[in-house]
Amino acid sequence: MKLTEMLLGDLEREAARTRRVLENVPAGQDSFTPHERSMPFGRLAGLVASMPSWVSLIIDQEELDLTPAQGSGQYQPPAMDKLVSVHDDLVAKGRASLQGTNDEFLTTTNWRLKAGGQVVMNERRDIVLRDTLSHWAHHRGQVTVYLRLVGAKVPSVYGPSADDQRFL
Repeated sequence: MKLTEMLLGDLEREAARTRRVLENVPAGQDSFTPHERSMPFGRLAGLVASMPSWVSLIIDQEELDLTPAQGSGQYQPPAMDKLVSVHDDLVAKGRASLQGTNDEFLTTTNWRLKAGGQVVMNERRDIVLRDTLSHWAHHRGQVTVYLRLVGAKVPSVYGPSADDQRFL
């Protein structure tokens, strides 16, 4: 099996799981935080909805600077009522980027993450993509905790939850 096919399968499975979680994010909870150092629910859910954009970014760009020069603008999460549509659009773009690349490119070219112009990571693209999918699952798990804490239903992700007995 080609690496691109494996990554595409991983993207599709994780996207379906993430979509189920995002479908359960309630309106009006944007500012909820379980702890003073926790990310607000709206920002976290928006991050999870937007993370599929990282697939295209890693394939189509050379690098990302997390703290670019002044005036580049701050990240604005999508509105809570747009989470699913934003997610679906970005998954489609990530899918297209994976379908438009090849294993040689992913395993022989590096991608850089910077902060304030300083390189903090310089790694092969296939490794960064796999780490990104794991990171996405991590933040999705945080959203399920927030769902429970605000009294919303927690969907089945890798198996049944107390609210959703499906095996998916």
